[in-house]
Amino acid sequence: MSAFVPDAPHTRPGGTAPAVSQAIAPALPLTGERTLPDLDIENYWFRRHQVVYQRLATHCVDRDVLEAGCGEGYGADLLAESARRVVAVDYDEAAVAHVRVRYPRVEVMHANLAELPLPDASIDVVVNFQVIEHLWDQPQFVRECARVLRPSGLLMMSTPNRITFSPGRDTPINPFHTRELNADELTELLVDAGFTGVAVSGLFHGARLREVDARHGGSIIDAQIARAVAGDEGASWPAELAADVAAVTTDDFDLVAAADRDIDESLDLVAIAVRP
Repeated sequence: MSAFVPDAPHTRPGGTAPAVSQAIAPALPLTGERTLPDLDIENYWFRRHQVVYQRLATHCVDRDVLEAGCGEGYGADLLAESARRVVAVDYDEAAVAHVRVRYPRVEVMHANLAELPLPDASIDVVVNFQVIEHLWDQPQFVRECARVLRPSGLLMMSTPNRITFSPGRDTPINPFHTRELNADELTELLVDAGFTGVAVSGLFHGARLREVDARHGGSIIDAQIARAVAGDEGASWPAELAADVAAVTTDDFDLVAAADRDIDESLDLVAIAVRP
């Protein structure tokens, strides 16, 4: 997600800089469709996405992983620290060129996610973070994930929670989204494609971010969106807002199982499903 309008997949866990190849990676523009690392104005959205990679990376250790919709590539590179192999696919040719140069340990391909360029039963884990809401044919994509997964393989997916992301609306606020989901709809999508053992968690602001919310009229998200909609660049933000956004870390978010907190109040939904 981007500060342009909430949504939009760089630093390593703990905030250190990522490994960069000697070649210069083509720059990607900040469009609002995806988030980018190393930009203070994007730091809230970046950390909100990065935390899911960090918390779920253990499922990828020593496994063959596909990231379907890799965006800038920071997440695929993070997973490559422990995975046996990481293949990344994206429909944006500029993003693919960027990933190929900046993250050489990631095997990146240009393709339509509705027709994944991989053989049947060739992958252990499919990662799809902050992407499903952009797709026109969501059921076809999820069926493709089931096709490329080996038996007992995992599909790990995150997406904005429609209830809190576009409250009171049937159509998304974000112009880059085609269809947003609530927890029940996400579960139904996965089950209908043949997945089992679907477990859904919710991403929430932790204690420090709730304090930050209180300083900005109840929501640091709304404060950022208001500035973005007004066309304000980060340099023109109020100093306190700019500082609070730049200071967000992945530790400021809580990932909570649906059984332990009202999933409908979550910011993002995180699902793990098993391919029988």
